[in-house]
Amino acid sequence: MENNDKYIELGFAKLDTDRTKRRGYSEAIFCECKTNEQLFEIFSAFKENNTNVIGTRASVEQYEYLKKKMPDICYSEKGKVLTLISRNIEKTGEVAICTGGTGDIPVAEEAAVTAEFYGSNVKRYYDIGVSGIHRLFDKIDEIKKANVIIAVAGMEGALGSILAGLVDVHVIAVPTSIGYGASFKGLSALLTMLNSCAEGMSVVNIDNGFNAGYSANQINRLISGGKK
Repeated sequence: MENNDKYIELGFAKLDTDRTKRRGYSEAIFCECKTNEQLFEIFSAFKENNTNVIGTRASVEQYEYLKKKMPDICYSEKGKVLTLISRNIEKTGEVAICTGGTGDIPVAEEAAVTAEFYGSNVKRYYDIGVSGIHRLFDKIDEIKKANVIIAVAGMEGALGSILAGLVDVHVIAVPTSIGYGASFKGLSALLTMLNSCAEGMSVVNIDNGFNAGYSANQINRLISGGKK
């Protein structure tokens, strides 16, 4: 392992230790395409650098392998997110995460764990989609208290537009691949969200809970005065 003031050289990976200085937050690890041994080297290197580590799209098998070597590692099975905390995380503000249905929860949990990891308080409002919109109306006053809202929905993906039309804070819409054939694995929800007439809504890629959580945290910390 070779270190310099910008990155750690592992041969198969160059860990961007300078990212915290440039952007305020540490690098995230995409686990899906990495071996157990590679993940152990990466997490170990960041830990030695006293850097908190988050890994997305991690499997149970990867977690179980790492847990044997790193007892402090945590895993969100729903969100498929690994976290290893070396430095205390001070949380601020509030991010509201809403889902259209129960099937959208895994993507929402990826967003939630990400936002919490980077320093936001998170409240979850699950299964409040348009097919039973009274469930959303029952929670809307609580949702409005957040600095930013994440709307996670598959099928036709209407939840983001409805929320954006009811609140005065930014809404980040996340299309999911949940739905029947004509939903085209999330493309239908993505197009609905991109073509929304509701102002103040941005859209991330299909199933990209991580980017939604990261972006929501940036907005939340700016509003709450917790900018790093």
